[in-house]
Amino acid sequence: MSEPYELDVLNPATEEVVATVPGATPADVDAAVARAAAAQRVWSAAAPADRARVLRRFAVVVDGHIGELAALEVREAGHTIGNARWEAGNVRDLLDYAAGGVERLNGRQIPVPGGLDITILEPLGVIGVIAPWNFPMPIAAWATAPALAAGNAVILKPAETTPLTALRLAELALEAGLPEHLFQVLPGRGDIAGDALVRHPGVAKIVFTGSTRTGKQIMSLCADQVKRVTLELGGKSPNIVFADADLEKAVAAAPMSFLDNSGQDCCARTRILVQRSVHDRFLELLAPAIESVVVGDPADERTQMGPLISKSQLEKVRSYVPDGAQAIRGSAPAGPGFWFPPTVLTGVDPACPAATEEIFGPVAAVLPFDDEADAIRLANATDYGLSGSIWTRDVGRALRVSGAVSAGNLSVNSHSSVRYWTPFGGYKSSGLGRELGPDALTAFTETKNVFISTEA
Repeated sequence: MSEPYELDVLNPATEEVVATVPGATPADVDAAVARAAAAQRVWSAAAPADRARVLRRFAVVVDGHIGELAALEVREAGHTIGNARWEAGNVRDLLDYAAGGVERLNGRQIPVPGGLDITILEPLGVIGVIAPWNFPMPIAAWATAPALAAGNAVILKPAETTPLTALRLAELALEAGLPEHLFQVLPGRGDIAGDALVRHPGVAKIVFTGSTRTGKQIMSLCADQVKRVTLELGGKSPNIVFADADLEKAVAAAPMSFLDNSGQDCCARTRILVQRSVHDRFLELLAPAIESVVVGDPADERTQMGPLISKSQLEKVRSYVPDGAQAIRGSAPAGPGFWFPPTVLTGVDPACPAATEEIFGPVAAVLPFDDEADAIRLANATDYGLSGSIWTRDVGRALRVSGAVSAGNLSVNSHSSVRYWTPFGGYKSSGLGRELGPDALTAFTETKNVFISTEA
């Protein structure tokens, strides 16, 4: 499609159109890649200290606009205002962290006979980042900050429903002093702008966060060009509660482990595995905790959970909860908006879709298990392997189960999955590669080996 088109941005809490933005065509992508390549050559030639200084200024400028960015996120994504402020602050922190790596992007000297051997880390060039709608700001920054720090240019295609914060970040980047065209944002449809970005021979790497189905398609397209790709895809993460755990603490933490961001989180603990001997007591304690979750206006400071992103997402979530299903339910507003109440399914078949497929909504299933081996079997009975939690007072058990669960990010007596200081990524159908952490910059570099003979 080469004809101009537009994207309407809806407020998920009201269903009102809050903005209309032009969508990028393949010709727009082609022009952006050419501009980015020219800017990247200048950027990569700059002194590392200068690049780091600009990125730190970018972080300072973002910090000065956290309130504005958070308000945009509430309007376009329906995130609670508290979450939105954290997300904007996370962009600031990621830029700061990445800036600290610019002058520490070191190669190696390798002992070899007959001379000196060194490795040099060089930027890849132009990086295409395709960001999701569930966490528009932070996940875009996961790739953008280290890619820029490593000397690359970035073209960011935000999700169709959430382009506003990305466009504003691009404006703030220029205000901070990033070279023009080094960081460009191209809103557009996935099958038009996203496809053109993936296929473009001038794009050295694609970083995609989204569904496993789309990730597989992108991986296939990248394979044709032997193009590098990082994929952060779906999840169906287990929350494993053993009988020896602090049950009250495990219950208190359970609701927001799958209700945060209205369950639209690939790390959401949507399979609650509870040892049979404490299963009934766990449900008894969980019911009032679920029923008390405040669902409503995301701009209200008291709100804990907002709406789903769209009508199609609401319909998808509804399809997993049949009428008459045995469940613990919270409440949600009536009227306009894409609302679904907090829901915990009980007495379900471990093989049913609600227990095995990614719902991406505020729905979890409770499944009993008998012993450690049974818990591990259930935890691994899915195509995904992104995250998970283990609740126990037994350190040995925590280590054994952590070693046996096939997931890239596990927490013990906690539901924390993401820290910008540590690697993040998945096993199996949850993705390929790692983001964040101390090695984030190297994922956007090519290793060049140079041997210098010292023989006379």
